[in-house]
Parts: sequence; structure tokens; C-alpha cells
Amino acid sequence: MKTIKGPAIFLAQFMGDKAPFDTLEGVCKWMASIGYRGVQIPSWDARCIDLGRAAESRTYCDEIKGIVEACGLKITELSTHLQGQLVAVHPAYDAPFDGFAPESTRGNPRKRSEWAVDQLRLAARASENLGLNAHATFSGALLWHTFYPWPQRPAGLVEEGFAELARRWTPILDAFDAAGVDVCYEIHPGEDLHDGVTFERFLEATGRHRRCNMLYDPSHFVLQQLDYLQYIDFYHEFIRIFHVKDAEFRPSGRSGVYGGYQSWIDRPGRFRSLGDGQVDFKAIFSKFAQYDYPGWAVVEWECALKHPEDGAREGASFVRDHIIRVTERAFDDFAGLGSDRDFNRKVLGLA
Repeated sequence: MKTIKGPAIFLAQFMGDKAPFDTLEGVCKWMASIGYRGVQIPSWDARCIDLGRAAESRTYCDEIKGIVEACGLKITELSTHLQGQLVAVHPAYDAPFDGFAPESTRGNPRKRSEWAVDQLRLAARASENLGLNAHATFSGALLWHTFYPWPQRPAGLVEEGFAELARRWTPILDAFDAAGVDVCYEIHPGEDLHDGVTFERFLEATGRHRRCNMLYDPSHFVLQQLDYLQYIDFYHEFIRIFHVKDAEFRPSGRSGVYGGYQSWIDRPGRFRSLGDGQVDFKAIFSKFAQYDYPGWAVVEWECALKHPEDGAREGASFVRDHIIRVTERAFDDFAGLGSDRDFNRKVLGLA
């Protein structure tokens, strides 16, 4: 069995314009000072990394690793959540998602998608140059606006949607395969890959591409009312990245899963800082120890109530306290009997 690595933290929610959060070195020093051992880097944030340079230069990647490691940390993965989202965008969402892309591509969905695909290819090479073996992203969505089937979905719509999504992603998956890096889709509402069934549809549409894997975040499953523990039983072989994020779901007679268009603070389902929600992390960490999860436990802080710095401090100790240092021997080894085939047959009454 493997002991999970951690605690680590996703930097996206912490980068800002004021020290120490305005530079990679500054944020890494702060995260190390409160107990973290790794960082997941948002590849779109130039304060953290120049993705184009990282794709072309191992020397530059060594410099980035040097900054992080001088703080006592490791880079766990790169993230292209924003760029991955833009690989597939339904026209209904063009205007909101244009903000994720460079100005030169806005108002031009084809150009924006081409830019996103190029970003993913750069991320594959950058991950290889950094010595990483997994990458975090979103799938994008062509079908999300049809998730509640009214009016009735036309026959073949879902199949065509996943076929197109796979057509767009397969060359990207091939690029990551050449780099020796797994693509880990965060299973997330708003993406076409938002639960187990949709992941399976996509996996089959890609021909069960060996680089098609998952980022597991139980908070999204609490908000969907999906069994997030059995999910690990079903899909543990595909889970290569783990976002440790808490959530709560408290429905009322006025609002439930869909949230009534309310703000995060008023929704029945909302994200919380670690330990403040309903996720059973003891059971999750136990299952990951049982199934030899090979990666890091990465805190993703999102909470409508608590200050992010407090959430980060509490998150480091929370994860550290939940990591199970796996045993190297069985608890009842002291009572074991040395045996051979003849002895075993005797015990079975066959000798």
C-alpha cells in the first residue's frame, strides 16, 4: 500500500496583487510556513509560470522547480482548468467564457478553441519538462444546457455530443501520452464530464484512451447528492489527482439541488472550508489507502464564509491529520504460522 503525499494546495484561489501572494516565491514561502509540502500551479497565471517558456525550455522549468523547492515544496501538477473549459463551449456560454481567453480570440469561438487546444499541448510538454506525471483540467461542455431533458432531447444527441468532445480531446490526449502524463478531468457540474456515467461515455468515445483519467473532488458529489465513497470503489483506477474540498447540502422547502439562482452563501448546496462541511474525509482517506492512490492530497480552498488565509492554515493541518501512514505488515502477523503446501493440505483435511 502507498501513503498519500501531502498536504499540498492549489494556488489559483490565492494569487493576488499584494505580497506574499503576488509571486510564486512569495506564495510558496507562505504556504510552506503553514505546513504545506506541495503546490498545484495554475498554468494561466503569469505570476506563477510562463506556460510557453515551460513547454520549450527545461532550463526554465528547472528554475521554476528551484524556486518551489527552495521553499521546501514540490510541484504536484499543473492545471489548465480555464483553458480546458474552452476546448468545447456551447454558443450559449460564449460571452461568459470569452473572459478566460486572450482578447485576440474573443468573439471568435473557433479561434478561441484553437488557442485552448494549443495551451493544452504546451501544458503536456511543460509537465514533461517539470517531471510531472499527471495534469488537472476541465473537459468543457457541449451538452450541459440539456442536462435536464425538457424539451425532450433528440435521439442521438448525447452520442453525437460525446463523439465530438472525444474528437476534440483525442489529439490532446495523444500529446499527453507522448509526454508520459495522465490527463485528469475534474468531474464537475457545468462540464460534460460531471459524474461517473458521463466519464464512462467519454472514456468509451476516446477508445478508452490510456491517458484519460480523473481528478476526484468530493464536494461536487455532495452538491449532486451522489455517493462519493462508492464512486471511489467504481473508479479508483482512474483517479490520479485528489482535490480535498468540503461542502454541505441543506435543502429546504424553498430550494434544493438547483439552488434557485441564489448566491453561493445562500444556496442549500455550498462549498465550505475543510472540516466545516459534511464530507466524510476519514472514509475517503481510508479508501485511498486501501486502493493505493498514487498521488497527492491537494487542498482546493473555496468557501463563501471563511477567510482564505484561515482556510489554508486549517487545511494544512486537516489533511496532515487525515493522511494514513499505511502499515507494512498485518496486525495479526504475530500469530502467523509458517506453512507449506503439505501443511495447508493437512489443515484442509486433504493429507
